[in-house]
Amino acid sequence: MPVLSPRNARLRRHHRLRRQVSGTAERPRLVVFRSNRGIEAQLVDDVGARTLASARHTELKKSFKGSKTEQAAEVGKQLAQAAKKAGVEAVVFDRGGYLYHGRVKALAEAVREGGLIF
Repeated sequence: MPVLSPRNARLRRHHRLRRQVSGTAERPRLVVFRSNRGIEAQLVDDVGARTLASARHTELKKSFKGSKTEQAAEVGKQLAQAAKKAGVEAVVFDRGGYLYHGRVKALAEAVREGGLIF
């Protein structure tokens, strides 16, 4: 069996996850994308094929200084605020094939502290 590259391994995990996770208007899917520079997340209604809310590292204030983990937590707080404006209270978490550790975990915990349930 050939060895998978890290990207292909993540995509394989992501496809395996997506078979089970789907978002609706009442309970959208919280999608996480992590790059080397930053992180972004959005709430997606898969049934209606719409994005209900989103937040990304480029939308943070220019005065923000911190590590990538702190950056992810700040993005999570922003997403929770945007979700409340959109009227969303509960979500299904889609980690995008990334391991639930570090920045992904920080974002998820910040979203929970912001009031979203998952």
